[in-house]
Amino acid sequence: MQGRMGGPVHRVSFRDTWSRQVNPDIESERCVRSFDVERLTNILDQGAQNTALRRQVESIIHSDPVFNLKDNYFLTQNESYETAIQKKVHIQKIAQRLGWSENGPEMKYAYRALSGYVALSLQGIFRKALRSLGSEEQIAKWDPLCREFQIITTYAQTELGHGTYLQGLETEATYDAATQEFVIHSPTMTATKWWPGDLGRSATHALVLAQLICSGAQRGMHAFIVPIRSLQDHTPLPGIAVGDIGPKMDFEHTDNGFLRLDHVRVPRENMLSRFAQVLPDGTYTKLGVEQSNYLSMVVVRVDLLLGEIIPLLQKACVIATRYSVVRHQSRLQPSDPEAKILDYQTQQQKLFPQLATAYAFHFLAVSLTEFFQRCYSAIIDKDFALLPELHALSAGLKALVADFCTQGAELCRRACGGHGYSKLSGLPSLVTRVTASCTYEGENTVLYLQTARFLVKNYLQTQMSPGSTSQNSLPQSVSYLAAPSLARCPAQRVADFLCPELYATAWAHVAARLIKDSVHHLQTLTQTGADRQEAWNQTTVLHLQAAKAHCYYVTVKTFTEALEKLENEPAIQQVLKRLCDLYALHGMMTNVGDFLHDGFLSGAQADMVRTAYLDLLLLIRKDAILLTDAFDFTDQCLNSALGCYDGNVYGRLFEWAQKSPTNIQGNPAYEKYIRPLLQGWRSKL
Repeated sequence: MQGRMGGPVHRVSFRDTWSRQVNPDIESERCVRSFDVERLTNILDQGAQNTALRRQVESIIHSDPVFNLKDNYFLTQNESYETAIQKKVHIQKIAQRLGWSENGPEMKYAYRALSGYVALSLQGIFRKALRSLGSEEQIAKWDPLCREFQIITTYAQTELGHGTYLQGLETEATYDAATQEFVIHSPTMTATKWWPGDLGRSATHALVLAQLICSGAQRGMHAFIVPIRSLQDHTPLPGIAVGDIGPKMDFEHTDNGFLRLDHVRVPRENMLSRFAQVLPDGTYTKLGVEQSNYLSMVVVRVDLLLGEIIPLLQKACVIATRYSVVRHQSRLQPSDPEAKILDYQTQQQKLFPQLATAYAFHFLAVSLTEFFQRCYSAIIDKDFALLPELHALSAGLKALVADFCTQGAELCRRACGGHGYSKLSGLPSLVTRVTASCTYEGENTVLYLQTARFLVKNYLQTQMSPGSTSQNSLPQSVSYLAAPSLARCPAQRVADFLCPELYATAWAHVAARLIKDSVHHLQTLTQTGADRQEAWNQTTVLHLQAAKAHCYYVTVKTFTEALEKLENEPAIQQVLKRLCDLYALHGMMTNVGDFLHDGFLSGAQADMVRTAYLDLLLLIRKDAILLTDAFDFTDQCLNSALGCYDGNVYGRLFEWAQKSPTNIQGNPAYEKYIRPLLQGWRSKL
């Protein structure tokens, strides 16, 4: 294949200089292949042509010394920031030379190859918000300035005192009809914008989310483009107080910042106006629905799943699984040599549910992205029919993915024992980065409850007209609420629980029951005199449980539908079905009380679920390395001494440790403290 970059595509292997051969422990795992790994990689990439293009981009990135990630674990905050800026500037030059568009696949693959360690990523979020909320004239004006980096932008929503609850944002934008300007102001300390990436040191402009006040009335949250730094010398503009918020758990390369605005004036044209306008005389015109201002957040949430969050769990699975076939410990039989730790059922129980989750979430995110693409153009054209379902799905599934990826990455880290605690394993940074996803772009509990409101509304619709509400009349993701319900699980033997239709129905049953239960408790409270808000607050734990079950059901159902499309790939279908089975059954075991509660499962059937689950661990074991290989992360992208393709863990870990500055520089504490301490004891002797 000849690409735009010129020359043939090569899949090259990058190894440390000391490494000469693949560790036999990991090589033996790849000798017998029950499926075509390359074909599975193509499926994950949604086409062989995408795999080829991705590898071509990776070859360009990894052959350029500017993009080396090996020293990342030894950098200070300032060094991390500077190198991230350097990488961003360099990649823009490459993109310009090779004709990569900002929204094209090449930039997405380059970002993947660099594991996200580039600066100025909020420019992309600004542009997505601009294209979602801005008028065509505003897009035509501002988007080229971003594309050519004539300005550097960020998205300033979160405040010291408010985050996910957008109605509570305190920043104000008051319209002055006399000058046709908005006066943007932080009226309190808690109104200070806090956390936006690229704000602390980099951005020249911010998209500020503020409460609009015009003609003496509050009109809710709207977005305003606000210049914050001089384009001549980068100093803060009048009325602007801006800086970095300090060290964090991770993302040290990102200058998360604060922003206080003291009556800063911007032109009327700087309010994004696709769905709402303020006319010169101060008249407010609504062109959309109340939820349309949240569209930019929906866009970002959907993009984050495949672009940021899920790959972190995938990488953790790759590292921990590869290490688990190289690490030997104890004996399965007294006369045997020490066993690979992946041969222990307890290690399989730690890792394989995470691997199954990583695959389940991949197909979930692909499905959600396809649904989003069907909805987006209609919403932009002010057809909001699908917006409530899209909002509910993107909120709940972002929360589910962030929760499970965070738990899964930490389990993978623990599964690597002491070496998993070393930054050189790559696992601590994966854990701390994915942990942030539980909060950014919507705190998970709040997002689940937004989904729960959608579920309650649709469940009530089925109750108001039970005879006339059909599955077709409900949004597709909740059509099961109108489906005939099974009172008892029909499974009679262990093998029955390996039927996708059966366990998908089981999850639908539990989700529907929990939704019904939460609505019943809500109605009981309101009927006994509690107002709606108080009744909602007193039942949120139930709504949370129902929303989580619904999201798990959607994931199971989506995975089973992805399997159906692989009928012409029997070997791959079989290996993925085992992961789908494991994902569904692991969830049933973890939440077994919900399935036993109303007698849907019997105790004997719960035992069958456990037996089927444990049998799957042994079947998945033989394909585990191949399933992680199929994610096709390069060694440079993983940046892990434990997770390299060749399995030479210990030599690489030792070599990387030698590069620590503490092993190269002198010991400043020796002359100051250690030497006097030692000599002090000697003098007393």
